[in-house]
Amino acid sequence: MKEVFYMEGYKMKTIPTFGYEIIRDHLLPSILGKHEEDVLYWAGKEIARKFPLFSMDELPSFFMEAGWGQLVLEKETKDELHYILLTTEEVPLNIVQRCFRLEAGFLAEQKQKQLGYLTECYEEKDNDKHVVKFTLKWDLKEKI
Repeated sequence: MKEVFYMEGYKMKTIPTFGYEIIRDHLLPSILGKHEEDVLYWAGKEIARKFPLFSMDELPSFFMEAGWGQLVLEKETKDELHYILLTTEEVPLNIVQRCFRLEAGFLAEQKQKQLGYLTECYEEKDNDKHVVKFTLKWDLKEKI
């Protein structure tokens, strides 16, 4: 059983990731059914509104603290960002089974809030490499 460590004052606590995996990989898909992708994308945007970041540089630490995996910026252009989400020993991800629209919605909303332009995020699973690729794209003609 894998555990997640977090700080509470000066004392380290451990919590099993099994409970999170049950909810994320089994319960939510069952409850949401064919609406899972849409609802999780909206939920990710809502989480970003509740936990706004000052800059996109904070994303990797937020992802690790949330138990979402290791996020790495792969490439940046004038109207796109490309990230890779890696599974780690501390945060094992069921990439084949899990829907990653929650993370995509979170990324889209963070960038949209910081940039001020309509932003969307698309994810693509690479099951062979055990990574998820996120592409954030914004429209400089659509000011929010």
